[in-house]
Amino acid sequence: MIGWLRRDGAAPTIDVAGRELPIALRRNPRARRLTLRLAPDGSEVRLTLPRWCPEAEALAFAHARTGWLAEQLARVPERRAPGPGATLFYRGRELAIDWREDAARTPRLMEDRIVLGGPSERVARRLQLWLEREAQRLLTADLADYAECAGIPLPQLRLTRAQRRWGSCSTSGTIRINWRLVQAPDHVRRSVVAHEVAHCRHFDHSPAFHAELARLFEGNVAEADAWIKAHGRSLYASFG
Repeated sequence: MIGWLRRDGAAPTIDVAGRELPIALRRNPRARRLTLRLAPDGSEVRLTLPRWCPEAEALAFAHARTGWLAEQLARVPERRAPGPGATLFYRGRELAIDWREDAARTPRLMEDRIVLGGPSERVARRLQLWLEREAQRLLTADLADYAECAGIPLPQLRLTRAQRRWGSCSTSGTIRINWRLVQAPDHVRRSVVAHEVAHCRHFDHSPAFHAELARLFEGNVAEADAWIKAHGRSLYASFG
């Protein structure tokens, strides 16, 4: 996301519920209208402009919608560092973090908890690395399933730490998936993978694309999309 500077060198900002947030502006030549979003972690306001739109008009558009932005900001979950005695989400389940001084450093999943040792101040980092490894394992299997179903060669998989997108598919066939989806229920994670595999067949959101997605995905696409809309920001609460 490209943030533009004013002529005086200062980035544009906006007051949202008493907080001054930077505005990141980005021109998209394919955009047909202004699009306003709040970053998942509430750190900035993101404004996408069509080619024809003046910057001043875009900023006025954002300032006229501070009430809506305040509502979105209120929904951003409070950041909570995952440490001893806390919890984390894995595949839609809330697991207790069971830190033990004499346990192995590598996290181990044990029923309703995850057990690990090592320096307590490094617990969050080790848990994130464990989740990323689990994401790689699960998403690799998901991708293989849907590629076989779609009848296409296995695309290359890349995990991302994107702050906006859950998945993407490049024209070269590389599929990128946000690793944080390992915290979501399985059907939500798999819906994103199926979505991107469908794009390998139809690089648009045409009726043919939606028909392919419905054929590939074994669950309810609308339900998975609704979960992401309602809970997606919560996936950034522990690991920003």
